[in-house]
Amino acid sequence: MDGSAIAARRDLAVRAAVEQGLVTEDRHPIAALLDVRAIREAAHALRTAFENVAAPGQDVLHTFAVKAASLVPVLRLLADEGIGCEVASPGELALARAAGVPAAQTVLDSPAKTVSELREALTLGIALNADNPSELARLDELIDPDLPSPSPVGLRVNPQIGGGSIGAMSTATATSKFGVALDDPGAREWVVRAYRERPWLTRLHSHVGSQGMPLELMAEGARATYELAEEINAAVGRRQVDTLDLGGGLPVNFDSDEITPSFDEYARLLAAAVPGLFDGRYGIVTEFGRALLAKAGTVLARVEYAKSAGGRSIAVTHAGAQIAVRTVFTPEAWPLRVAAYDAAGEPKTADGPGGTVVQDVAGPCCFAGDLVARERPLPRLGEGDYAALLDTGAYYFSNPFGYNSLPRPGIYGFTVTGARDEPAADGAGGEVRFVPVREPQSLADIVADSGGEQRDALREE
Repeated sequence: MDGSAIAARRDLAVRAAVEQGLVTEDRHPIAALLDVRAIREAAHALRTAFENVAAPGQDVLHTFAVKAASLVPVLRLLADEGIGCEVASPGELALARAAGVPAAQTVLDSPAKTVSELREALTLGIALNADNPSELARLDELIDPDLPSPSPVGLRVNPQIGGGSIGAMSTATATSKFGVALDDPGAREWVVRAYRERPWLTRLHSHVGSQGMPLELMAEGARATYELAEEINAAVGRRQVDTLDLGGGLPVNFDSDEITPSFDEYARLLAAAVPGLFDGRYGIVTEFGRALLAKAGTVLARVEYAKSAGGRSIAVTHAGAQIAVRTVFTPEAWPLRVAAYDAAGEPKTADGPGGTVVQDVAGPCCFAGDLVARERPLPRLGEGDYAALLDTGAYYFSNPFGYNSLPRPGIYGFTVTGARDEPAADGAGGEVRFVPVREPQSLADIVADSGGEQRDALREE
């Protein structure tokens, strides 16, 4: 993956989106753009990184965390690239199935699975990871101990190695809601006993990383998981645990176009820190999300008004909390880069008309804190210009927040082709082609979602 090439294609896509009417003055002042080539390149980089360190013939399944981009066409594209799905709800499972992702390439994780969800996964042959002792007890009622399990089943553990820089995204703290806390009194012994009593329990799962987590700590989590698997297999006297699910959570660089850390960097660190992971004795599962999609996405929003208050310049746009929920409510943890484009979709520069101005970039939501950038030095944004929220391919436009009943934007995948109809890596001189991934939400859709068909339901007779 080349961040500068992604940036070049992004500039072409923004101009084309304006020229082709994907963003308009009134009906559709906001649109989301997905770089198809960037997604394919990310998937290829992930596969190659692990192939370079895995033993010949070692079973490695990469799954995509559907919560990061709950869009069927995206899941289908990733499936074409050999990436399965990690799902955490009945809805996400339905999306994966709609995308045609095979059961053998699907993993169900959730801390709150119902009995019906467990039964469905077992019926379909979908791998699942139990979160706690009570869930294992439910599985005892659903799995015949005298027959092979219809699905691969694992147990999620929390090695309690500590958190990263974003507390809400840290899943391996002492009090995390996820998994069996290994350092709690008696927990490790209980885990070993649980495997001894259940021959159908053949996987071990942990997920310790996310945005803000250093790679070294993620590798420490993988080491703890591997060592526990070795301990379990030694205790039962055979290789009962045959697959290690290492989760995902590779952090993304939101400061520049540079793609760092890379999948290759992470895979090599894992191989150096935990050599036994890649000696071929264990199957490996990963569950990356943000790292596969973030750099491929751009939210393009029209500047409706340019104003000032208290000496501060403010660009009022159509992208706010309904799109960038995390950025608006926890800006210190989730800052986004904003790029400025003029009314024709051309990049605005610091030495252009208006120069650089310290300004707020505000959204359309009706509360004062709806800001995607605060006191940010940017080329002056004026009425009719466009603000682009960068690195937003994951967790932004695919998971909107329904504040003020603002419509969901249309999402469009794009490719850049050269003179001979071949994908252009850097976009130079290329033609941009868009395909709809999700149509813009209509006002009629909003009314229907808000009980429009039941408008008289609460009236007294």
